[in-house]
Amino acid sequence: MSNRRWSYFFLLARIAAFFLPDAAALAGHQAEEPKTRKEEGAALQFPVPPPPFTPGIFPCSECHKEIKPNPKRRVLKDEHTNIVLNHAQGQRWCLDCHDAANRDKLRLVSGEKIDFSESYRLCGQCHGDKFRDWKVGVHGKRSGEWNGKKEYLLCAHCHNPHDPRYKPIQPLPPPVRPETIR
Repeated sequence: MSNRRWSYFFLLARIAAFFLPDAAALAGHQAEEPKTRKEEGAALQFPVPPPPFTPGIFPCSECHKEIKPNPKRRVLKDEHTNIVLNHAQGQRWCLDCHDAANRDKLRLVSGEKIDFSESYRLCGQCHGDKFRDWKVGVHGKRSGEWNGKKEYLLCAHCHNPHDPRYKPIQPLPPPVRPETIR
């Protein structure tokens, strides 16, 4: 068969594959049920290392189990005094992200509770463009194989969630070129 005929053959095969029902439907199997929100959320999970917690601070429920949540915005005077909330100042409060009933979970706008290892979903609610770029490896650090297993860093590995603006880094001198070394 000539190259031109092969090209037509492959083009027709691709068009047929696009328009014909899938093989399972042809075999008499029922179509897959639509995914629930929880299943869709699970499909968005990415392999990440553990979140960068301050040592001795997690699980949060160790201290918070006896404390009644106070949703009022205020200066923290007893605990967490080192936290300065410079993240959408005046618009955000701790309980916008942390779940009031279960301090070991984060809370999405929908009310869904998620683990800290899925914090990228929480950040992605407001920072959709960064989340999109993070998923494809353009924003943040991703390591692994280009066409295989990958590991992503969480937003909190590079950004402080309470004060996320990336701090300036002092530039270093350029590397020494090998030909100038004596």
